[in-house]
Amino acid sequence: MSTSFTVELLAKDLNAQGGVFCPSPKADMKIWNSHPKVYLDVARTGQAKCPYCGTTYALKAGEHVGAGH
Repeated sequence: MSTSFTVELLAKDLNAQGGVFCPSPKADMKIWNSHPKVYLDVARTGQAKCPYCGTTYALKAGEHVGAGH
C-alpha cells in the first residue's frame, strides 16, 4: 500500500495542456516500479489526485496558469 502525499507544482511545471503525468520525477518516484503513466489535469481545479498511488499534484499557493488559446 502506498502513502499518499502532495507534490507542489509551479505553473511552469505543467505541460501545454495544463497537466502533469504521474508517476513523476517531481514526486521522487521510480517510473519503472510505480504504475502506468496517468495524465492529471491540474490546471482545471488547481490540483489533481492520481487514482493509482494517491499522490496529489497541486499548484503552489500564488501560482496561476495562463489562459490557453
